[in-house]
Amino acid sequence: MPFSRTGLVVFFLLVTIVGTWAAHHAERALGGKDPGAIVIDEVAGMTLTVLAFPPTVGVLVAGFFLFRLFDIVKPFPARSSQRLRGGVGVMIDDLIAGAYALGVLALTRKIIGAS
Repeated sequence: MPFSRTGLVVFFLLVTIVGTWAAHHAERALGGKDPGAIVIDEVAGMTLTVLAFPPTVGVLVAGFFLFRLFDIVKPFPARSSQRLRGGVGVMIDDLIAGAYALGVLALTRKIIGAS
């Protein structure tokens, strides 16, 4: 396994912190709000989605689809959070989507009795 649990947490924190800084500068350089060329926000959101679980194929696939669903639908407060400026505005909606997906994964695993 490429990451231990601690390694994955460190990776998530670094991607989120450095990604926020980089997204801020990339948004300025590319012009426009949250240009599609910036994808570090998706990396952070997807990492958050699976952060608490063993990285099995099932968890990764379910996490990916749930993250994409919440990233597209943008439930409260994800949509309104996009009004924030700079790197925070780029990153926050994907982190919220990741948190929703993590919650659904956790609830599903509890219901089906997965460890």
